[in-house]
Amino acid sequence: MQDGSAFASATIDFRSDNTGRAAPELVAALAAANEGTDASYGGDQLTARVQQRFSELFETKVAVYPVATGTAANAIALAAMSPPWGAVYCAPEAHVTQSEANATGFFGGGAKLTAVAGAHGKLAAEALAAAIANAGTGTHKSQPAVVTMTQATDLGAVYTLEEVRGVAKMAKAHGLKVHMDGARFANALARLGCSPAELTWKSGVDALSFGVTKNGGLLCDAIIVFTPDAAPALPIHLRRAGQVWSKMRFAAAQLLAYVEDGLWLRMAARANAVAARIAAGLGELPRIERLAPVEANEVFLRLPGPVMDGLERDGIRFFRRPGGVARFVCRFDAGEDEADALLSSLRRHL
Repeated sequence: MQDGSAFASATIDFRSDNTGRAAPELVAALAAANEGTDASYGGDQLTARVQQRFSELFETKVAVYPVATGTAANAIALAAMSPPWGAVYCAPEAHVTQSEANATGFFGGGAKLTAVAGAHGKLAAEALAAAIANAGTGTHKSQPAVVTMTQATDLGAVYTLEEVRGVAKMAKAHGLKVHMDGARFANALARLGCSPAELTWKSGVDALSFGVTKNGGLLCDAIIVFTPDAAPALPIHLRRAGQVWSKMRFAAAQLLAYVEDGLWLRMAARANAVAARIAAGLGELPRIERLAPVEANEVFLRLPGPVMDGLERDGIRFFRRPGGVARFVCRFDAGEDEADALLSSLRRHL
């Protein structure tokens, strides 16, 4: 392991997996799509190929809707899955409720995000049952409509297949639809080693926000619908929200390149491996409190203020959160040397 002082003049960036490069394969795919002409608004050959390729990938016929951002994917999918008076259940730490300015309520005409407790950013099936029971059937409260799970969670943990199935089973037993915020879906898959189908529709998920941007993408995520009647008006919601690409082939090109020959899972595995290297090194350090298990590409630590100050002086960039929490996110293009620099700096300042 190298001494952190060697990196003092460099910037080691753990702020987000959004800060890294776009994967060269996706950039090349965009350049290749920039030839000739083709139909607009999804009538092109590449978009047709996306529908076929993703149906193969998920082992069932799916509808794929490219969108510009993960927030658009989450908010518009949930708006299409819930009536305006519906309650959308999520974990307290979920991105939809903490970081999207209630976009779900805006696009959903009033749909209410309702937090349900669980460990490490997860939503627990038992807590979901209690929340549904508390809503009742009267006209005084928002009525249960959708449950959304963030995979991997906003504290870096991963729902197991059993946990996804448990939440989905509870939701379906009460007539709720099931959505998955898969901003880091690839990282969760790389961790679990299961198939995309097993982690989604085979476990009861009706629709998925399919993340690309955080894992080497440029300007494209997607909504994938497994159950057509779960969001029948989704195309209209997308059009009203300005999320129908006129030159759709450029979005389709990114999606196709992303999943070609397992690229997306290899990139996610690299990011996960850097986080795992950090987690392994933390065991040798004193006064380290982890907020959640390191199961994907994020590490959350509670650190003294002077330690965080020292990390920043050493050129380590990360996000501070209230309560002395530091978040470190590992990119697909991060290296082991960056993990070692962080550990060396932590060792020195602790």
